[in-house]
Amino acid sequence: MARDQIDMTPLQSRDELVTWFEAGTKPPSEFRIGTEHEKTPFTLEGRQPVPYEGSRGIGALLEGMQLLLGWEPIMERGNIIGLYDVTGGGAISLEPGGQFELSGAPVETVHQTQSELMAHLAQVREIATPLGIGFLGLGMTPSWSRSQIPVMPKGRYKIMTNYMPKVGQYGIDMMYRTCTVQTNLDFSSEADMVKKLRVSIALQPVATALFANSPFTEGKPNGFLSFRSEIWRDTDNARSGMLPWVFEDGMGFERYVDYALDVPMYFVKRGETYVDVAGSSFRAFFEGRNNSLPGERPTLSDWANHLSTIFPEVRLKRYLEMRGADGVPWGRLPALPAFWVGLLYDDESLNAAWDLVRHWTAQERQALRDDVPRFGFKARIRDRYLFEIARECLKLSHAGLRRRGRIDQLGRDESRHLEPLERILESGRTPAEEMLDKFNGEWGGSVEPVYQEYAF
Repeated sequence: MARDQIDMTPLQSRDELVTWFEAGTKPPSEFRIGTEHEKTPFTLEGRQPVPYEGSRGIGALLEGMQLLLGWEPIMERGNIIGLYDVTGGGAISLEPGGQFELSGAPVETVHQTQSELMAHLAQVREIATPLGIGFLGLGMTPSWSRSQIPVMPKGRYKIMTNYMPKVGQYGIDMMYRTCTVQTNLDFSSEADMVKKLRVSIALQPVATALFANSPFTEGKPNGFLSFRSEIWRDTDNARSGMLPWVFEDGMGFERYVDYALDVPMYFVKRGETYVDVAGSSFRAFFEGRNNSLPGERPTLSDWANHLSTIFPEVRLKRYLEMRGADGVPWGRLPALPAFWVGLLYDDESLNAAWDLVRHWTAQERQALRDDVPRFGFKARIRDRYLFEIARECLKLSHAGLRRRGRIDQLGRDESRHLEPLERILESGRTPAEEMLDKFNGEWGGSVEPVYQEYAF
């Protein structure tokens, strides 16, 4: 969630950083599910990007949402840049190119995730439709160039925009042109965190294939099924990737702290101001060696903000974030939390999933991750197609959700939310391949129909 943390206690020791993570552990009875999704706004007329300014802009959309919901505005230098529910519910924030993000409340069941989503979409529509704004459920903007996309008025994005081209070829695309759906899940102990982190990193390519949904760039097929996933391979490798060391002996909170200390920072927030410290490590800051803030020591807020600028395939905060999926149309969004909850929140499925991946080597995991954006289900690991592994994972997830036994008012358990993924496996094709077939067939070589068929 992109609301910057405020806790100005200066840090004294590395132990405090470890303790910060440990505070996330909770008993299984308190496990929650958080789902975040981004969607690309477009003008219903002309299908162009939506600027921040103006009576029909993103700012106006947020102001309308604030009136409707009664949520607290998040302001920066006089601009409304987000909203949050003070009662501990969700938040709405903006990604750099205006992608509209709902960070859902921590809920107990996937059914509640779906209800929250339906309510959010009804609310957004009520405000957006009169403004002439629609939303697209794709992993990447299918028809706009980089230069067409507006920049949201957030200080952290200015710093990142300057820094990105120095560290990879696709960072600007990641910021301005991509959308994701992610699920945030809890752990009960350090050992539980490690097991869930290992299983979910190894199996993140399965989610990437099941949700692959970004085959177009600037109106043409780009040669990939998930170009969003490909973008992450060359955005900033100092802060992304498959974290091979997570699978080594001795992995725990401390090991992640040591990793995060060495990841280059983007910014430090002081009051309303973002201080550009891009490229220097948190460790240097911790030791009072930051050139922009000489002699100053970081606070817990600085630590929490820094952790939110690390982008591996699965991210550790005080919970685990699954980061491998493309944004998709609304009907498929609850399938992502359902998939991971079934695998990770049921011990039997979690153990079986670990058995599935425990013998893979770091090189094999990396090769699978490198191949999946282009080949989807046809990517291979050892002598197996990813398609077979996806089928096995879906079976495990299904069984896990059935054992969880969380029933909706019609007496159905959470496994019903896997139906869109079951249909994908039955067809044997990723969503992107289905879209490419339409592009080459009934759409007559045009991406314009996505603005109807894949809109929220």
